[in-house]
Amino acid sequence: MQNNLKIAFIGGGNMATALIGGLAGKLTAGENIHVVDVNADALRKLQQQFGVSTSQQIDSALADTDVVVLAVKPQQMKEVIAQLRAHIRSQLVLSIAAGIRALDLSRWLNGYSAIVRTMPNTPALIGKGITGMVALSGVSTAQRDAADAIMRAVGATVWLDDEGLIDPVTAVSGSGPAYVFYFIEAMQQAAQEMGLTAEQGTQLAIATFVGASQLAAQSTEPVSTLRERVTSKGGTTYAALTSMDASDVKGAIVKALKAAAARGKELGEEFGQD
Repeated sequence: MQNNLKIAFIGGGNMATALIGGLAGKLTAGENIHVVDVNADALRKLQQQFGVSTSQQIDSALADTDVVVLAVKPQQMKEVIAQLRAHIRSQLVLSIAAGIRALDLSRWLNGYSAIVRTMPNTPALIGKGITGMVALSGVSTAQRDAADAIMRAVGATVWLDDEGLIDPVTAVSGSGPAYVFYFIEAMQQAAQEMGLTAEQGTQLAIATFVGASQLAAQSTEPVSTLRERVTSKGGTTYAALTSMDASDVKGAIVKALKAAAARGKELGEEFGQD
């Protein structure tokens, strides 16, 4: 099924483009992908780059697809669903829209339950993302496999048994790249205040994050053990971590992620209102 998978994307923005780039000519042929977006220039670029078919409005072409990927802004979702209802037969509906609960999508689609909700993150744009995924009861084994293959085109996948866990996933990995960039910014600032150039600070901070992340990914040991190995009592790392502990940096980070998860839940409730 997957080699000839027919996929329609509603929305042709950055994340949809990343997915199409990972799929076209690999999981399925570009000609099997249809993209709907109001932006004619974006559609033209996608058609030229990947050989996809395009349309500026939802039409009957969607009825002949295996998967419909919802890649629009949350504020646009109810309007999109209203136009989509007439074209849903037995397709898998795969949502990459933040804040929109699968159960609300099902309700707006008159109880249709072949729906997978996902929470990707921006490293998907370079094929290094990770996506949290949850399936409703109407999703078949083949559809689940298809959903997994689509999202693995831009990175790793993590399946959840409870849609309520999407909010913690959003807090940890969906919003997570911003925390990394925030910490890099702090390292850059410190580097400059201590006399290094902006270019040197940037190079050192980014390379350190990339290298440490790859070391953690490849190691079989806990991250805490890796940290301890860099931390000699009375040394420079010890001084830095002691200062962070005195400021409760870890506690502040945990508190921040819980705030992100709580906000994710609030957004789901707001967007899910009739």
